[in-house]
Amino acid sequence: MEVCVTSLLRDKGFKVTPQRLAIYNVLATSKAHPSAEMIYNLLQPVYPTMSLATVYKTIEILKELDLVQVLNVGEDSFRYDADTSNHPHVRCLVCGRVDDLHHIDSREFINQVASQTAYELTGQQFYFYGTCPSCQSKKQ
Repeated sequence: MEVCVTSLLRDKGFKVTPQRLAIYNVLATSKAHPSAEMIYNLLQPVYPTMSLATVYKTIEILKELDLVQVLNVGEDSFRYDADTSNHPHVRCLVCGRVDDLHHIDSREFINQVASQTAYELTGQQFYFYGTCPSCQSKKQ
């Protein structure tokens, strides 16, 4: 996976740095859909000279290379997902956890929107909100 990212960065004229590879690695191996701040806090002990601006710049580059998608799940900051396939997400309103919903087939709904609006759709994102099982069990 890292070789692919390295090649893509080089092919598009971007520098390949350990920090950029580490940021991508966090996104590629995490199911938490971290924000830039979460990524920064995780990597800061390993890369103490890395700035939050480096994280944001790297995310923009990765987005340009179609290696991450930006999620706006209703928080003050964006979350990021290295799984760029079209799939919905669900966010816990208590703890902020964000999960993928790969088993939900939204094609019929997307087709309905396209046919009823005459839009040529180029993408979509679905977000659902509720209370995750862990937070539900803490209430009881």
